[in-house]
Amino acid sequence: MDLLTRIRIVERTGSTNTDLLGDHSAVEGDWLVALEQSGGKGRQGRAWVSPRGNFFGSTLVELQPGDPPAPSLSLAAGLALIEAVDVAAPNLSQTAGLPLMLKWPNDLLLGPDKLAGILLERSGERVVAGFGVNLAFAPRMPDRTAASLRGAASPQAFAPLLAASFARLLALWRASEPAAVAQAWQMRAHPVGALLTVHIGADDRVSGRFDGIEPDGALRLRTDEGVEIVRAGDVAL
Repeated sequence: MDLLTRIRIVERTGSTNTDLLGDHSAVEGDWLVALEQSGGKGRQGRAWVSPRGNFFGSTLVELQPGDPPAPSLSLAAGLALIEAVDVAAPNLSQTAGLPLMLKWPNDLLLGPDKLAGILLERSGERVVAGFGVNLAFAPRMPDRTAASLRGAASPQAFAPLLAASFARLLALWRASEPAAVAQAWQMRAHPVGALLTVHIGADDRVSGRFDGIEPDGALRLRTDEGVEIVRAGDVAL
């Protein structure tokens, strides 16, 4: 099946992740893209602001025997996202004067500002990877600042770029050693030694310096007590 025929674009829905995960006729490689979302969500149940003109899309992965650890799929998704943005806006960093970089576990930043986010959700052996990208607008958020591509691509044009990039990274994720994917992700992320604060729970946080990524996608945080392995949490640079 041609890649372009596997991208379904709808005018409006609640959540592309919810719709695709609940569609039992969907197969790996299918994409659902909405021009508007009324119930988009981010990590830890946060609402994802979804103005028309930005990108909201999800794709399905069917886990296979012998696949790498499922949590490391987020690394491949991040690499696919940053590659697609590189193609859509090749001079973004130079024009903005800011680095384009991945932030653990699933954000894409332009300097200090959030440009895009990824949310992976799993049901059995099916995983949906949902992407929200500020193509046209940088929504106001209560706890962070945002950036946008300022109309460098429409959702309809960005969808095949991301679909092609994700298909390539998914194949590499399956064919490569997990450490190689982690290393590739780290090369596009905040530098080793960067000071991070990880919010593990509402009242539980730990600070330290970024010490790289485990092959399964976990964060290595160097504190005064040594290296702590963090598998879930929100990071502030």
